[in-house]
Amino acid sequence: MELDFEKMNGLVPAIIQDNETRKVLMLGFMNKEAYDKTVETGKVTFFSRTKNRLWTKGEESGNFLHVVSIKADCDNDTLLIQVNPAGPVCHTGTDTCWGEKNEEPVMFLKALQDFIDKRHEEMPAGSYTTSLFESGINKMAQKVGEEAVETVIEATNGTDERLIYEGADLIYHMIVLLTSKGYRIEDLARELQERHSSTWKKH
Repeated sequence: MELDFEKMNGLVPAIIQDNETRKVLMLGFMNKEAYDKTVETGKVTFFSRTKNRLWTKGEESGNFLHVVSIKADCDNDTLLIQVNPAGPVCHTGTDTCWGEKNEEPVMFLKALQDFIDKRHEEMPAGSYTTSLFESGINKMAQKVGEEAVETVIEATNGTDERLIYEGADLIYHMIVLLTSKGYRIEDLARELQERHSSTWKKH
């Protein structure tokens, strides 16, 4: 990757984003040496302008930023680094340098989809998900139907706690069924997005 370090006197800004929640965690600066060390070690290293030296995030606290991917912008003078953080990112103890909680529960659906994809690929023995895949499309579809009925029962005659529990089961088994057909939960999200843009916003 050819980066333009000259535009800002040898530095480029590096936006740090959580790979799972997509929350922006912090902003730092890298010179070429810091960038090279980040690539080499897989842990984000900045050039500290106050300490005037390389600084690996977490070198004192243990809260390292483990690199998942590094992308340069269209001008090759800004980095977007997606990471798995080992703990709170800010020196104040908060999850992000903006005081936000590093949570976005809906993004867990993508992580769950990735997990189910891996199960489908590896089919480990003794896994419940493996047993679902091995049961065939008809059984998987039947399971989705059963979970839908149980969700409806809890919604009409059960408790809110059980409604959430059964609804989660429904989504899990729906993702398994989608995966067996070569689709992902994002395909449902894309369909909903298209409907929203073309139809629902008019109502």
